[in-house]
Amino acid sequence: MSSRATLKKMPTEVAGMFDEVAARYDIMNDLMTMGQVRVWREAVTVAIDARPGIKVLDLAAGTGTSSAAYAARGADVVACDFSKGMISEGRKRYPELTFVEGDAMDLPFEDETFDVTTISYGLRNVNDPDLALREMLRVTKPGGKLLVAEFSTPTWAPFRSLYNFYLGTALPALSQLFSSDHAAYDYLIESIQAWPDQERLAEKIQGAGWRNVGYRNLAGGIVALHRATRVG
Repeated sequence: MSSRATLKKMPTEVAGMFDEVAARYDIMNDLMTMGQVRVWREAVTVAIDARPGIKVLDLAAGTGTSSAAYAARGADVVACDFSKGMISEGRKRYPELTFVEGDAMDLPFEDETFDVTTISYGLRNVNDPDLALREMLRVTKPGGKLLVAEFSTPTWAPFRSLYNFYLGTALPALSQLFSSDHAAYDYLIESIQAWPDQERLAEKIQGAGWRNVGYRNLAGGIVALHRATRVG
């Protein structure tokens, strides 16, 4: 397992990696998760309670697949990503969505703008997740919600061993066969392995100023969906 220090990259490096894989990003997500990403995406959509009258900030929105699901339920959605390539691809696929290029550590939005702020599988790619969580708090209205979907730690030891084998063996093979940038997926695998478990991420969220922090595991803890509230 790589140390967190070895995973630190300049923001432009991370953005560049995602620029390279933008066209095939959603296909690779389906392949790597064996289609489970669609189930996880629906779980986030339900937790957000996307509906007319709700303004949602979707951070690390990528090509806008999740944002489109929230918008389909009537929410007013802003899809924000640091990668120009992802945004460019997203605008082609979903011209009806609002895409904004932005850094999660310095969001280009006014205070108390959104009813819900969410980030899926992107927080671990931010150089300073604690700062990003504070920025998300700043742009969320009092009483508003935070939803963080992120890869986590399987809770059952035998399954955890199997999952680690998959990450270390099967996933690199898939990325080599199907990805246009094998090195980018090596980095992503390492970032998953180095990421804090469910309880430690809950502590980070609480430490950033969010309250009523809780989480539930999906797929045995491969993914955890953390929820929190901005208290007025």
